[in-house]
Amino acid sequence: MTRIRLYISLLLLSVVALAASAAGKFQVSVATQTGGDDIEVGEQFYVYMKLDNIDGEPSAPDVPGAVVKYFTLSSQSSSMSSVNGKVTRSSSRTYVATCTASNEGNYSIGPFTVGDTRSNKASYSIVKSGSGSLSKMQQRQQNQQQAAQQGARSQSPDDQNEGPKFIGKGNEKLFLKASVSKTSAYEQEALVYTVKLYSSYAPIKFIGATEAPKFDGFVVEESDETSKSLHYETYNGQEYATAIIARYIIFPQMTGKLTVKGNTYTVSTDEQEYYDDPYFRMLTVRRPIQLNVTPNDLVIDVKALPTPQPADFSGGVGQFSISSSLPSASLKTNQPASIVYEVKGSGNIKYVKLPDLNTLYPKQLEVFTPTTQVDAVSKGATVSGSVKFDYSFTPLEMGQYQIPEVSLVYFDPSTGRYEKSVAKGYTVEVDKGALSEKSQTKNRLKFTDTLMPVGKLSKERTPLVYGFAYWLWFVIPSLALVIIVFVYRRHLKSAADIVGTRMRKAGKVAARRLKKAAACMKSGDRERFYDEMLVALWGYVGAKLNIPTSELNRQNVAQRLSDAGASQDIVDRFVAVLDDCEFAKYAPGSGEDELKNVYQRGADVINALEDADLRNS
Repeated sequence: MTRIRLYISLLLLSVVALAASAAGKFQVSVATQTGGDDIEVGEQFYVYMKLDNIDGEPSAPDVPGAVVKYFTLSSQSSSMSSVNGKVTRSSSRTYVATCTASNEGNYSIGPFTVGDTRSNKASYSIVKSGSGSLSKMQQRQQNQQQAAQQGARSQSPDDQNEGPKFIGKGNEKLFLKASVSKTSAYEQEALVYTVKLYSSYAPIKFIGATEAPKFDGFVVEESDETSKSLHYETYNGQEYATAIIARYIIFPQMTGKLTVKGNTYTVSTDEQEYYDDPYFRMLTVRRPIQLNVTPNDLVIDVKALPTPQPADFSGGVGQFSISSSLPSASLKTNQPASIVYEVKGSGNIKYVKLPDLNTLYPKQLEVFTPTTQVDAVSKGATVSGSVKFDYSFTPLEMGQYQIPEVSLVYFDPSTGRYEKSVAKGYTVEVDKGALSEKSQTKNRLKFTDTLMPVGKLSKERTPLVYGFAYWLWFVIPSLALVIIVFVYRRHLKSAADIVGTRMRKAGKVAARRLKKAAACMKSGDRERFYDEMLVALWGYVGAKLNIPTSELNRQNVAQRLSDAGASQDIVDRFVAVLDDCEFAKYAPGSGEDELKNVYQRGADVINALEDADLRNS
């Protein structure tokens, strides 16, 4: 009987032990990166929730005094055993909440309930940043090194090569989001295209573009207003580290639906991995990864400018104003003067054009092609600054003349109307100049009669008037006078022929501009180099063929060169150099060899036109 009771007791103890082994257990703990007790403000720490033999999943906890950045399942395991036919199953899961301490104080977290199991309560303290000891910092570094070694030992070489290598449009941990200031805009209206990075990985190490965005149908101005550091932002209920990595000001050049295709960026960061070590408890190891991410494409609906357009529309889209300045209102004939028109504002300011002043000014004032100075930068949501048009003009006749007001007609997208800004006019007095033909032709040389001396006459003496030498004193000065007057009148006529003078001196003016371009090339000023090359090319052909500023375009210049006798090869070379200069101004930076190539081609085609003996059509 005693033996039976002993067997029953042992059986009951076994059942109790098995039941205890299968009972659920829910444990909450708080750990710092160094393993110390105190957490500094701004420091990252972890809340571990370990569930043994419990069904159900815990929710992301609210951690007092801290911000929860991530909540993930870090590890899980399960096992099954059979003792004397009795099958026992067990499971274990560990969840980790990665937190950043924000407020000082003593806090506690828990208890939590999952299923029917209640967790313990864990306490922790957050102290002021910088109050930690040197030993704490050293301990942190030591633990990080040991964690990295432990993680490396726990991975095989094949495991270390695993992880994301390519992400197309992105995933929930890292992605790029492209946006534009307006999805519906007018032609030539300034728009802001922005690429923003969202990441829930560890701090970003490197961001680099592997190709450029595709802005088909747009003129592009790159802006340097990007993020210098990461900022935190909540998007779709999750917190991300964000940064603006690219920003462009784009101007649509055609109507319809235009697509902006995002480019690919390479992002280097660290991926966090967690290890449950029996000595160091839960360890966090960062493993470097490289991701290729592409932002979303955008479609922009571009509307045409309202019609009918004003006849004197400048092509400007934005907000502009124009002013004028005349250094002197007292002028002289055949002596050059200047007037400056300045356009200020924001929008496509680099492409604003003024009307042909020769059609506005009195015919007695001949106006030449202006020198343009652009001072505009990409700032905010547009391109703003100023453009100066420095015009030279020559009075041809004396008198009082009225320089008219000059209007700048532009389209304002904010009002949807064509607006006008007016530069004031001037009244000028033109006096006689030193090279005036009318004044010079009145200056005639005057001669007095020469009296013959009175002396004694002799019958043997021949009168002086019958001598050949006597008449030479009249013939030679008269011939000399005629030659001098003829030569001088030709000189005055040549000086008064402003068009002919410009045509003859076009090559010399272009040579001076090419010298300036060469100086810019040596100093590495790439943008100014292309500006000087364009001024040299346009200025040369405009002066050589007497083409007004308003008619200077590729089609017209090509036709006028052909009509003037230039070969098709020279015309094609001239237009090709113009296109390369225009394109290179807004393309990515080119090397010194490319600048030398453009310079040599421009000089060669100008020399070829000089040798072609063009005729003015």
